[in-house]
Amino acid sequence: MPIRRTIAALVLSLPLAALARPASADITVFLGSVLTPSHHTTTGVAVGVSMVIVAFEFEYAGASQDVEGTIPGLRTGMFSGMVQTPGGLGGLQLYVAAGAGIYRETLVDAKETNFAIGVGGGAKIDLVGPLRLRLDYRLLRLRGTPMHERVHRIYAGLNLKF
Repeated sequence: MPIRRTIAALVLSLPLAALARPASADITVFLGSVLTPSHHTTTGVAVGVSMVIVAFEFEYAGASQDVEGTIPGLRTGMFSGMVQTPGGLGGLQLYVAAGAGIYRETLVDAKETNFAIGVGGGAKIDLVGPLRLRLDYRLLRLRGTPMHERVHRIYAGLNLKF
């Protein structure tokens, strides 16, 4: 009896194994804008691992302060989970993301380091071979006592899939 169940389980799992695809990874270098309280440039890098529909990503981003405009600098290190469309759909892959991490806000001598939550989404658009254009929007909610509790950020970047 146990041998029949084992054989049946193996036979039924073969189609699933045939459909399985290996995990892939990617790296994005980006340039964008923090829109809160007003436009100022942000740069960063994101490294991710994708398993077709579910993906995970670590991202580091930084925007410098503008003392004259009283705009604080903001550095973030975020870990996010993502749900995405399978790649290869007309060269477009859409995704939504949610995550958490740490931020550091600075303006002259004032500093705040605390926890942050982020939600957003975007698209990865095929360019040539493994190179893609990535467009992203994030809403960051900063805990503690930051100058601005909610921060909006947009960016465009070059994404390399491997």
